[in-house]
Amino acid sequence: MSRGLHLATYLLAFDTRAQSLQDRTRAGFLLRAAALAELSHRGAAAEDGTGRVQVVDAGPTGDRVLDALLAELADRPRTWKSWIKRSRDDTLEAVEERLAVLGIMTMADRDPYGPVAPHRTVTMDDPREALDLQVRVAELVRGGAPVAEAPYADAVLAALAAHGHLKLVLTRHDRKANAGRITALTDRLADRTPGLARAVSGLNLTMVAAQGGMGGS
Repeated sequence: MSRGLHLATYLLAFDTRAQSLQDRTRAGFLLRAAALAELSHRGAAAEDGTGRVQVVDAGPTGDRVLDALLAELADRPRTWKSWIKRSRDDTLEAVEERLAVLGIMTMADRDPYGPVAPHRTVTMDDPREALDLQVRVAELVRGGAPVAEAPYADAVLAALAAHGHLKLVLTRHDRKANAGRITALTDRLADRTPGLARAVSGLNLTMVAAQGGMGGS
């Protein structure tokens, strides 16, 4: 994915008809997981022998979102699950700003004299890239093409959509009917980082627990 997994995940979670994220809280978890997967794929972060995340290459990535996450990872060793839960809102806003810089979306300026809004209003003028991505990922889960032939980025995006319960992309029936393919797609992530694959597999439970104040690391 030329734009990076984290940016693609935002497009995957964006409802082009409503011109907003279908579930902003859920998107925050997904973006953190996607950014971690992107750093791993680039060889900048890896899993140590204890299942925690370690920085392999702290050099600049050319992407402010990834650079900020790398700086976080250098702070102390934590599990993939713990990193997915931390600083989600900051990562979400940083991704939106990055997409605005790239010209993919427009962000309305906050009114300095108006009420404090929970987030800025965003607009995606050309929805085709987001729609095409959503269709491609859904077809990858539902289709019969060999999972091994799917691009790595698409496999990860499919795993995130499935385990993150992105209803915009996959229905509950889709997830149940294609459980075997979803497992195989998630295994593509497990080949490099088994701990991250486990964290992605448990994403929905992590989201429910974290929102209820019961999430552990």
